[in-house]
Amino acid sequence: MRTSNLRINQLSPETYKWYLKYLEALDSLDIEGYGKFLAPDCCVQSNNDQPMEGKAVVMQGLAQYWTSFASLEHDLLNIYGSDSSFVLEALNHYKRNDHKLVTLRAVAFTDRNEKGMITSVRFYTDTRPLFAAAT
Repeated sequence: MRTSNLRINQLSPETYKWYLKYLEALDSLDIEGYGKFLAPDCCVQSNNDQPMEGKAVVMQGLAQYWTSFASLEHDLLNIYGSDSSFVLEALNHYKRNDHKLVTLRAVAFTDRNEKGMITSVRFYTDTRPLFAAAT
């Protein structure tokens, strides 16, 4: 994960530390570690896809999605919002399974419950370059 390009961070120091651990689980493609951040009734949606609802469904869907590329690294640009609802603007650096490097601009809206567990994530990015035919 890269934090050197982070320009604006509106999270408290405690929530920012929590969020970095969350992103580390994503970047390491650690589905069990990622699951520790999710509320049982969480919902995750990518672009205009149907939402994945419930922790088990989310973990299964993401575990499958994560096999479609070799690695991921978040490059944080801005974090706006409060400790319970915030949006991350980032560059996501992927290594495809064919070893080609692809960088995608993305935003992710995240909501947490009173216990600090994630109840909703909505992320938006153009993934076409990630899945384009190798040239």
